[in-house]
Amino acid sequence: MIDPNFWWLTPLLLALLIGLICPTTGALLITQRRILLANLMAHSVLPGLVLALAFELDPTIGGLISGLLGALLAEKLNQQFKGREEAAMNTVLAGFTALGVLLVPLLQARVDLETILFGDLLAANGGDLIRTFIATAALSILLLTRYEDLVFIGIDPDGAIAAKRPVSQIRFLAIVITALVVISAITAVGIVLVIALLCAPVLIHIEASSSLRSLMLRSAATGLLLCGGGMSMAMVADLPPGPLIGVLCVVLLLVKSTTARWNSTN
Repeated sequence: MIDPNFWWLTPLLLALLIGLICPTTGALLITQRRILLANLMAHSVLPGLVLALAFELDPTIGGLISGLLGALLAEKLNQQFKGREEAAMNTVLAGFTALGVLLVPLLQARVDLETILFGDLLAANGGDLIRTFIATAALSILLLTRYEDLVFIGIDPDGAIAAKRPVSQIRFLAIVITALVVISAITAVGIVLVIALLCAPVLIHIEASSSLRSLMLRSAATGLLLCGGGMSMAMVADLPPGPLIGVLCVVLLLVKSTTARWNSTN
């Protein structure tokens, strides 16, 4: 049992794990030009979370199923709307979000939408840590066993298909792991802000990275600093950690943009 004086240890550990796995997953998705899928899944988990909470089931299972359904529906529509995939995916994103909001009054569910949307890191518990460890283990296994294929797909997806690499299988595994990562991160930063952690640490390093491995390591290190620093600042200033981490992501991009512009003019 954790000493009450160290109540912050679980939230901090969770924040660090989220800071590690979100940018790593984001690096995979951005290099494969599939980051919109992560945004869609972050919103698609909402109906499943509401249903699970309404019927007193494990919200992780509900969110995972709902997120996968949203992703699979988007993949199906993408095949029918070639060249207009973003419009189809944004429609699914909006539809699942709206469904989740509608289910709250329909089921008279006791759901704190603000917590789901923006996170409540300080309320993290052992169950949240276990879910995040599972997501971390799943992501690690994918990287250790399929790294070369992930690089191939990111560089030349058509070539990977022509070379008879298991592209569909790997993409499905990536979808499942992305759903696990998103669900884990919801506790820390919520549905709305998780996409910032998936993207911002990657964007500042993508041009300077010579390989996918380098990009993932640099992004993960930046994510650790963002989440660890955001958690520490929130405790000192008595502010909600999730929104603060989201703001730090934007500030990081602004600093990177300003620095790059300054360097280019000198």
